[in-house]
Amino acid sequence: MELNHIDIESIVKQVMSEVVGQGATHPQAQTSNTGPVPQRARVAMLTDTKKIEVKAFDIPSINDDEMLIRVEGCGVCGTDVHEYKGDPFGLIPVVLGHEGTGEIVKIGKNIKQDTIGNGLGIGDKIVTSTIPCGVCDSCLTMPDKDNLCENSGIYGLIPDDEKKFNGWFGDYLIIRKGSTFFKVNDMDLKTRLLIEPAAVAVHAVERAKTTGLLSFNSTVLIQGCGPIGLLVMAVIRTMGVENIIAVDGDTNRLDMAKRLGAKHTVNFRHYKDHDQLVLRIKEITKRGADFAFQCTGVPQAAANIWHFVKRGGGLCEVGFFVDNGNCSINPHQDICNKEITAVGSWVYKVSDYPITLDFLRRAKGIGLPIEDLITHEYPLDQLNEAMDTNMKQAGIKIAYVNK
Repeated sequence: MELNHIDIESIVKQVMSEVVGQGATHPQAQTSNTGPVPQRARVAMLTDTKKIEVKAFDIPSINDDEMLIRVEGCGVCGTDVHEYKGDPFGLIPVVLGHEGTGEIVKIGKNIKQDTIGNGLGIGDKIVTSTIPCGVCDSCLTMPDKDNLCENSGIYGLIPDDEKKFNGWFGDYLIIRKGSTFFKVNDMDLKTRLLIEPAAVAVHAVERAKTTGLLSFNSTVLIQGCGPIGLLVMAVIRTMGVENIIAVDGDTNRLDMAKRLGAKHTVNFRHYKDHDQLVLRIKEITKRGADFAFQCTGVPQAAANIWHFVKRGGGLCEVGFFVDNGNCSINPHQDICNKEITAVGSWVYKVSDYPITLDFLRRAKGIGLPIEDLITHEYPLDQLNEAMDTNMKQAGIKIAYVNK
């Protein structure tokens, strides 16, 4: 086919017109070819204590260093519930949700890869980690411990501002400059929903390993079989540890602990007092656990767990992400006389995420039913009900799924 000068000029004008027309809306963004992005979208905003309202806002243009994510789902965390019940962080109004995942539908031209160098583009599935500030004392003096950043940001705990789409409890999320994120195309939705809490578990186990007290033949006790405790258990199991004791007061959660590899389960409600419970642990272990993970937010449980650990053993405190009060221990009996090595665990480091992804692949590879931790799914307009289900401990992991 022959093209004359007029034909070529006409074609060029048409193409340039289309490019300029697209650019007028989002001039710096590569847009999705998976379907149209609406002008407005919903978020589930916490507007008062125990009150989440679905609101619609215009989706703002993204700049060269931002991404627009179509949310596929987000787990409900205990931190979300604490904020929902009493606003301890002073964030209201806020769009909660930090255990989310979704698909890139628009991407700024400066974003070429994820945090660990994987190429990134439209259609890729991602999860987010923290946003270290880079300028506080912790960031400057301990750059390998970005989890201790004094001003760390995390999607779902960012107060409302002009961007509006700041948390995973919505149809869309805007990823800001300076964020950390990871491509996870090879994982199904349920597994992706567990990446963030799994990172908490991985970080706790990495902290525990610094004591030098975890090995193949260690007897490990895990107190608290909520999502975090069960994921800690799964991490320990993928390391080859088989002597695992699960302690909880919920039969369904203890049943899940068995499926994830617990050799013994102990329901504390079956013992008349703490002394009887300690005797049962020593009956199983002969002398006490080699190592224990405290995964509840209950002060009395934090005090009790010291009694489950043998002399020379170790302990990791995982459960207190908000201030739930004080507990009492006896320094002579619980620390000095037993010479226990204790570590605390706070959230996760960005560098824990690649380890977490490998953990989840390994867990599935050895047949651990990780996805079964998600027991309830809710749409966006039922997040008040989702919070209520979580508070009642009616399931294990509650999730918002954007169907």
